[in-house]
Amino acid sequence: MVSVEEALQKILSYVDVLEPERKPILDSLGQVLGEDIRSAIDIPPLDNSAMDGYAVRAEDTHDANEASAKILSVIGEVAAGSMPRGEVKRGSTIRIMTGAPVPQGADAVVPFEDTDEVARKASHRDLSQIGILCEVRKGMNVRRKGEDIAEGSLVLRKGTVLRPSEIGVLASLGRPAVAVIRRPIISILATGDELTDIDQPLSAGKIYNSNTYTIAAEVMRYGGIAKILGIGRDSIQSLMEKIDEGVDSDMFITCGGVSKGDYDVVKDVLAKCGEITLQTVCMKPGKPSAFGIIEKGGRKVPLLGLPGNPVSSMVTFEQFARPAILKMLGKSEFAKPSIAATMEDDIVNTDGRRIFSRVTVAKRNGKYYARVTGPQGSGILTSMVKANGLAVISENAKGVKKGDIVQVQMLDWGEEVY
Repeated sequence: MVSVEEALQKILSYVDVLEPERKPILDSLGQVLGEDIRSAIDIPPLDNSAMDGYAVRAEDTHDANEASAKILSVIGEVAAGSMPRGEVKRGSTIRIMTGAPVPQGADAVVPFEDTDEVARKASHRDLSQIGILCEVRKGMNVRRKGEDIAEGSLVLRKGTVLRPSEIGVLASLGRPAVAVIRRPIISILATGDELTDIDQPLSAGKIYNSNTYTIAAEVMRYGGIAKILGIGRDSIQSLMEKIDEGVDSDMFITCGGVSKGDYDVVKDVLAKCGEITLQTVCMKPGKPSAFGIIEKGGRKVPLLGLPGNPVSSMVTFEQFARPAILKMLGKSEFAKPSIAATMEDDIVNTDGRRIFSRVTVAKRNGKYYARVTGPQGSGILTSMVKANGLAVISENAKGVKKGDIVQVQMLDWGEEVY
């Protein structure tokens, strides 16, 4: 039986970053850049106005105030998307909209609210002149050419995770598509003669196949593509047939069939057509986990065998499958966010394994508190529904008492923990 850290290191050593593919930028959200992005243009391409107002020579506004306006001649107007006509010379100005190029000769923009334009319109006065009511400095309210992105500069580095802000930058560069590390295809196979598809009637002694859907949802949540293989029955032949269907994937995940029972055959399949590198892990829930390599059709595909109990399946996925998927995606941070919380219940460790206890974390008066979600049986899937974190109890500890501080892996950040 190996530690959680040893198991994770072993699994990660068998998976690599996948190759890049070219995709439309919106379809690339959340993926990792597979190339450096350099700009072929300046952004903005020209000096432009940051305000609706009047483009002026700053020196023409010297000593301007509400009691003593500086009167300038209005020689034109320029809108965003248009080029200015004319040059701002001493004593003149051009009316300008936000984003419009700054006219030649101007070096600042006076906002509308710092002029007497409203008063002139209200009194039907001549708008061929405008009164400037404040003094401005050179460069005020002007966005300089290339101040955001300079032509030829490195804008986004290979390995960057594409968030909405990066998608926007790519669009501003005129990049409709980009190279990103492709999403891994994860084949998911639930095993067991007791399982029934969720769209079928439930007969005596059977249960619905929930594991396929929780694990597929986990795969999708962390950026993978779920390939559902259905249900494999408790025989080597059935599992081999199902594995043949998913041999083109980047990883197999099986649920069930990894303990020491007579009908738990995943390890037998691994031994028959590959190798087993991991059989049990010092954790609770999730001890009967397996990892190995399937060799079929000239391919070597890693296989992670999760326990059949639904909570065990989800907890082991979080500890092992999630980091493997993130590594294949080209990401470098695998750890879940972790916080220190005060326990509001006792947790007993009876058999020297690392416990991942389902808890609800809440923040009160600036401190985090964790409460066990209820009965912690590995078949009680609703304990995961109620949880937003996993309290981690060391395998070397006999447990924790109410009031003790524990580390909690956060599964979700809801409003209750902000």
